Amino acid sequence: MQKTEGFFTIDGNRLEYRLFSPAGDGELTLVLLHEGLGCVAMWKDFPQELSALTGCQVLVYSRAGYGSSDSCSLPRPVSFMHDEALDVLPQVLVAAGISRAVLIGHSDGASIALIHAGKVADPIVQGLVLMAPHVFVEEMTLSSIRAAVEAYAKGDLRRGLMRYHGEKVDETFNSWSQVWLDPAFREWNLESCLASIRVPVLLIQGADDPYGSCRQLDSIAEQISGPSSVHLLPYCKHAPCHEQRAATLELIARFLSTITR
Repeated sequence: MQKTEGFFTIDGNRLEYRLFSPAGDGELTLVLLHEGLGCVAMWKDFPQELSALTGCQVLVYSRAGYGSSDSCSLPRPVSFMHDEALDVLPQVLVAAGISRAVLIGHSDGASIALIHAGKVADPIVQGLVLMAPHVFVEEMTLSSIRAAVEAYAKGDLRRGLMRYHGEKVDETFNSWSQVWLDPAFREWNLESCLASIRVPVLLIQGADDPYGSCRQLDSIAEQISGPSSVHLLPYCKHAPCHEQRAATLELIARFLSTITR
């Protein structure tokens, strides 16, 4: 297993990345898109395990405002996920020299993957793996974010996130929480782009996820034009890749076996 790391320069911002390459040809690249408070380091050893199991290259990068990437422009607009999906992600795929990819997104990252697949005629993308995706705003999501704001103010959550985001931890947390709790974001909805998605889609969510209900998965599975597989994992909250890692890895490996290599 070879690991390459460095920075892409996208729209003037340095974005940190790591690329895990297996011993084989690794022609298919799995591109990991992190959650709203995530970054490269917060995937922990999941990318390396995924590459070893599947024989695929795995690329993980931090969006602007996260991890060791440059800061982002504040305040974030309500359109921030569309901006990432339609402007930044295509440039990352080009910068990494990727010819065939499966997008694997978690939470906000899963929504970014959906937008890209639904709005960009991108032959590079062969499939989607969506963990805890959002396609519309639910009250339970907002309640959980309000609870996170309280936990952050008390200090424990802030200290934990500082290990990953350093001195810009306040920027990272506030830019995420404030845009989700902005009244203008209440009408945010991705369902209009679902019918354009024709690639295979794997949907994974924890049965006890406090940030979204299975209505999110149902909406996607019912409205996309390609095949889908839905999996609700027991004893799992918002992070299947960590809380049910073995099951998640197995599901992804099985899904990838259906995609022409």
